[in-house]
Amino acid sequence: MSYDDIQTGAVIRYPYLWARQSSSGETEGRKGRPVAVGVRLSRPDGDLVLFFPITTKQPESSRFAVEIPDIEKRRAGLNLDLRLWIILDEFNTDIVGRSFYLEPAPPIGRFSKVFFLPLLRDFIARRKTFTEVNRFR
Repeated sequence: MSYDDIQTGAVIRYPYLWARQSSSGETEGRKGRPVAVGVRLSRPDGDLVLFFPITTKQPESSRFAVEIPDIEKRRAGLNLDLRLWIILDEFNTDIVGRSFYLEPAPPIGRFSKVFFLPLLRDFIARRKTFTEVNRFR
């Protein structure tokens, strides 16, 4: 196995650490959950990756979040019977190959470019107002 499949739009399992948990002093994600790989940036000391959480809890209307349509849940290997959202106003960052949390396992699925890239463009346009939880301190 390798980390090569951790690319934009892939969905993997990851112990996501919510911003509210981090701000209250927690350092570990409470459970592995599906996350969308937002961006992977090449760096000499290990690629930096941004992860967006996927949740069953309907977000508040003030959040930058999108409900995942059934066809995208199918592509991403997610449960079709659940309502699911991608949260885009907070994210975790980690380093491929140096992470305590990333496994070199294949993704459970992948979002289509038609669905995911517009979300990513919106995220990039507004990223300075969002919350990053750095997992590689």
